[in-house]
Amino acid sequence: MEQKKFDLNSLIGFLLIGGILIWMLYLNKPSEEELQAEKAKTEAAAQEKAANEKSKQDISLAQATSDTLDAVKPGDSLALEQLKNKLGSFAYSGTLPSANDVTTVLENDVLKLTISNKGGYITEALLKNFTKYDSVPVYLIKDGNASLNLEFSAENRNLNSQDLFFEPTLSRNGEEQVLSMKLKTSESGFIEYRYSLHPGEYMMDFSITSQGLDGILNTTQPIYLDWNLKGYRHAKSISYENRYSRLTYEYDGEKHSKLSPTSEDEELEKDVTWMNFRQHFFSSMLLTDTPFKEVKLTSVDLVKDEEIDTTFTKQYGAKMLLEPKGGAIAYTMNMYYGPSDYQIFKKYDRNLDEAMPLGWGIFGLINKYIIIPLFALLSDFLPAGIAIIVLTILIKLLLSPVQYKQYLAQAKMKVLKPEMDEIKEKYKDNKLKIQQETMKLQNSAGASPLKGCLPAILQIPVFYALFTFFPSAFDLRQKSFLWAEDLSSYDTIAELPFHIPFYGDHVSLFPILASIAIFIYMMMTTAQTMQQQQQPGMPNMKFIMYLSPLFMLVFFNNYASGLSLYYFVSNLITIGIMLVIKNFIIDEDKIHAKIQVKKAQPKKQNKFQRKMAEMMEQAEQQKKAGKK
Repeated sequence: MEQKKFDLNSLIGFLLIGGILIWMLYLNKPSEEELQAEKAKTEAAAQEKAANEKSKQDISLAQATSDTLDAVKPGDSLALEQLKNKLGSFAYSGTLPSANDVTTVLENDVLKLTISNKGGYITEALLKNFTKYDSVPVYLIKDGNASLNLEFSAENRNLNSQDLFFEPTLSRNGEEQVLSMKLKTSESGFIEYRYSLHPGEYMMDFSITSQGLDGILNTTQPIYLDWNLKGYRHAKSISYENRYSRLTYEYDGEKHSKLSPTSEDEELEKDVTWMNFRQHFFSSMLLTDTPFKEVKLTSVDLVKDEEIDTTFTKQYGAKMLLEPKGGAIAYTMNMYYGPSDYQIFKKYDRNLDEAMPLGWGIFGLINKYIIIPLFALLSDFLPAGIAIIVLTILIKLLLSPVQYKQYLAQAKMKVLKPEMDEIKEKYKDNKLKIQQETMKLQNSAGASPLKGCLPAILQIPVFYALFTFFPSAFDLRQKSFLWAEDLSSYDTIAELPFHIPFYGDHVSLFPILASIAIFIYMMMTTAQTMQQQQQPGMPNMKFIMYLSPLFMLVFFNNYASGLSLYYFVSNLITIGIMLVIKNFIIDEDKIHAKIQVKKAQPKKQNKFQRKMAEMMEQAEQQKKAGKK
């Protein structure tokens, strides 16, 4: 029998291997930073787990109602008891035949609304008479992009109406369709959403009331109505549409405000009476007869890269604090799903036109009382493109006396140029004296650069009003003219294989034509200005002459083609009026003769002119005293 012998070499080998392993473990032990990171990770995981557990306990009602309701069978007392433990008295709604995710349709000739039993809110809102840029029907609500949730407390339970089932009852009141959605605790106890849709209307009546919930509904705890919507893209240019997609609202009487259109924004407002989740040409609105005591309004810009095809523009939210009266909820409201059309908004007499970007102050007034009614009248019997041209002609004719005054002032300055050059040469070493003598000459002749500027300034309100009108004019949407398929979006004559910053990936013709017309106009108006002496501090007119057309060419490439069409026609008409005034109305020889007669007459200075003259005299005397 073979005896086992002690192997010293094997022992030494095992000891060496063990030592190496211990040394490796020592070298790879975590640093203090790694230990802290691991600890933070563990704590975060624990917090997440706790939050998940709380979420499950805090009535994960979607799961509770689906699982428990599926298990409820007639006479199944155990399942009914489980449901009651989770929902309290509102477990009654889970035993009704309506306790499943089915829908009811409210519909008229312009609007189709689909309301779900689960949550009792609108899950689809279809505008029947409109399509998107790609001919797909316009849905303001579809595929879960919107929710309406009532957060309330009942029997020591925090409940969310969006997880509970309502019982629908559809009826008619004449031509009006009425849908009652009741979240029941019994046959006589319930929370009711009531929708009433009238023929031909985008605006419908909506109310939230409660009845028979004494001892069940906890009105000492805050009750919130939480409305959220992600705005779908509807236009060809996502950047242009997104620029005019904005949350607007009315609060504190008849004050109006809006959230930022370009970034994440949030406001907490008091006494809010309506809010509009505007998507450029379409609006989703909620209005209330009883102002909401407090509303948290949020807006998030979802367009991160304008070069990428994007489904949504903005994420809107409004969390409204409701005030129960007499232990019950009672709010009479309205909902609007339809076009952002000034004419439609105006007829409701609720200041809804303030939700449209028509400009502030005088600019908005010009739009509301002149441009919008006039364009509406023209577009009733003319195609949209022709209506723009006729509107432009009428506006230019209306402003032609102002333009005549402007050109007449420029002509006078041109006639005086030789004498002004003599003054400049005579006092070339004394800039103050040049200004003083030039002012005397202009006053005696009844000519002044200011008289040429004032008429141009008077045209600015109309110019800016039209700049804000065209992007918001719903009547231009999907109306074609010449090569432009849609006057509310950019026209395209060429697609580029690449994207140019600020310009885009296409070439629009109307901005090119408008740029050329502006350049010709600038050449005509600045040529004689540049011939005159360049006053110190005055802008470089040659630079402005090139900058304006370039600005139009680049930045208007993505703007509505209707706006570029207006500027093109407007500048063509302006050029024509200037040529007529120059060649057939204004005679520079006669102007020169009148100026000489006027110069010979004693000129009475007004207070401002006397003050300026005194100041210049004092400055001249101080300068002479300083040289002594």
